[in-house]
Amino acid sequence: MLFDYHMHSNFSGDCSTPMEHTIQSAIRKGLKEICFTEHVDYDYPDPTIQFKPDLAGYDKEIKAMQAKYEGEISIKKGIEIGVQPHVLDRCEKLVLEENFDFIICSMHATDRKNLHHGEFFHNRSAEAAYQLYYEELLHCVQNYDQYSILGHLDLVKRYKKLNSNENFHEIIREIFQTIIPKGKGIEVNTSGFAYGLGSAMPSADILTLYKECGGEILTIGSDAHEAEHVAHRFKETLQLLESIGFEYITTFTNKEPTFHPIKQII
Repeated sequence: MLFDYHMHSNFSGDCSTPMEHTIQSAIRKGLKEICFTEHVDYDYPDPTIQFKPDLAGYDKEIKAMQAKYEGEISIKKGIEIGVQPHVLDRCEKLVLEENFDFIICSMHATDRKNLHHGEFFHNRSAEAAYQLYYEELLHCVQNYDQYSILGHLDLVKRYKKLNSNENFHEIIREIFQTIIPKGKGIEVNTSGFAYGLGSAMPSADILTLYKECGGEILTIGSDAHEAEHVAHRFKETLQLLESIGFEYITTFTNKEPTFHPIKQII
């Protein structure tokens, strides 16, 4: 009963994998349900890449794949929205105009600068960069509600290592205290293993903090951009979640959550 709720196809600007290849990989690995979450990042600070998918084409392809693989695997239509404080109105407009089963809220740029290529970290200490990243994420969740879960909450660590033991739990707790009463959750993104972080995102200490704050809504996703990465390192990640005290993994249909006992999955 595995579910992968973060994956991309050639409808995302940073992926060339046909949707069907990823679906076939998921079937081979025994997954029950998957959700494609194509990128939308308005005003992304890199002119060489466009994160504005062909939404009509995406909808058509999803429906074709749902019909073709009916009875073999459940395929949901999601989106990964890249938030920044100055694009929240555009993000809200998109979600209200389109129909998605599931929406990931992620932050890939901070201070209007690129995390991936490192511009954001220029002339900033790692500690100052992390603090600003979480401050902008907090602002976004305080002012934007059109999403299901927060994606790879501690993504900033992928691009810059800290030189101290600062864990930023104080501001992360503020984020959790903002989203949990609104019925929002977080994802556990296993791509952290592929990027050499030694864990999923967020790390175990942040997952424990989420649990302590009363968080229960959790999705698990591989962030696969290539078919073979579907469900990467899911078993040990689910075992970690169970050891922390989480009981359920969540899936979504038309933005409504369904809870699945972890014990039945692993």
